[in-house]
Amino acid sequence: MAPRKSAGTSGATRRRRWWHLRQRWRMLGVFEIHAEHQFYHLTSVIKDGIHAAIQTGVDMPGPEKLTAEHFKAVDTQIHEDFEMQTFAGPVFAGVRRSLDITEEEYQNSLCSDGCYLQFVSNSKSKADFFITNDKRFFLKTQSEREVKFLLSNLQAYVKHLEKYPHSLLVKFLGVHRIVIPNQIKKYFIVMQSVFYPDERINIRYDIKGCEVGRWANPATEGSQIIKVLKDNNFEGQHITLGKTKTWFVEQVKMDAGFLRGLNVLDYSLLLAHQPLHQDELDGKHSFANIVLRATKSLDLDDSPTEAIPPSAALLEKTSGQVVPDTTDGASDRPQTTAEVAGDGIPLQEINRHAKLTRSESELQDFHSRHCRLLPNFKNAVHVIDGPDRRYFVGIIDIFTVYGWKKRLENLWKRLRFPGRAFSTCSPPDYSHRFCQWVENHTQ
Repeated sequence: MAPRKSAGTSGATRRRRWWHLRQRWRMLGVFEIHAEHQFYHLTSVIKDGIHAAIQTGVDMPGPEKLTAEHFKAVDTQIHEDFEMQTFAGPVFAGVRRSLDITEEEYQNSLCSDGCYLQFVSNSKSKADFFITNDKRFFLKTQSEREVKFLLSNLQAYVKHLEKYPHSLLVKFLGVHRIVIPNQIKKYFIVMQSVFYPDERINIRYDIKGCEVGRWANPATEGSQIIKVLKDNNFEGQHITLGKTKTWFVEQVKMDAGFLRGLNVLDYSLLLAHQPLHQDELDGKHSFANIVLRATKSLDLDDSPTEAIPPSAALLEKTSGQVVPDTTDGASDRPQTTAEVAGDGIPLQEINRHAKLTRSESELQDFHSRHCRLLPNFKNAVHVIDGPDRRYFVGIIDIFTVYGWKKRLENLWKRLRFPGRAFSTCSPPDYSHRFCQWVENHTQ
């Protein structure tokens, strides 16, 4: 009996050590905003304000059809010690639905008893970053100019997500303003975290497609700061996606083309990866898994009828044949999602076994939205599985407009760095170079 007890004790010790190791890894780069933290009061009132704002949507579901007035809506709620404004609430509620995020789970994540986490990295941004305790959603303070820019282009943003449900653009889920009399007036936005879940992510990059100032010293051993590496750190490496390369490269072109149309530059491709475990590799290629994903992807019957119906397929109701947007120079050879995903099973076979019946016109309309076979879990629109790695990708920081200040900066940098690639350039040049980098570094 003694040896058994010893073995049991040893097993319990290993489990405790593993639990503590996982907790340390989970908290890498973040700190809990506890009662003594400088942001504790701010995050507490944000939680209370968001809870009340979301509860309004839970109690009174949004309209069946969005109008222009919903994009201009401002809902102000007066609390005992602060005031919370919610902008375009019905619109962002629709975006959340399209991502298969229920109001209850959104509320539970943003308003849980667990403390918000403060994100600590080598970012040069002056904004404050907070993460929900489960790390699913990001909150970021924004300037009034940036918020006005987002709201003024919100209809275009939503239409882009309708047209391309699997867009890699960051997913905005809410815009608010918190006012604490005589203390704080802050705008903040809520976004879906690109890096969710992040427990096994071992490296992160911020890619702009240029060289000047695009190197970051890697983190030293034992550092609690997440070092986000840059373009020059990535040289000699590739994003290895196999047959999904075509879809990925063309989707980046479509998203960059949208930002070019907004006269925007200086956005980044946020990129991370982790190795796939053997059970994930086996499951990814299993026929049951393919049928499950295809059944969800091809289930079009439950699409809502509001003004943003196609985006309802953002997560679980999209798949089919890729029809590239040839206006952005993409190839005109369509591929099935089974081809693109590298799963090696014809889409017709998936359809037959899933016993799905769709009219040709329905499928053709759906295929034209450049969809892929998504992995079967949350945050799937930002996750792409390659042959042996899982990639987390998203296009972020889309608020920098090419105005007169940026034009002067471009002129100055051209004189200082002749013949070199730097971040400040015209939106067409930025878009072209950004897409070229992705194409050159993807295989």
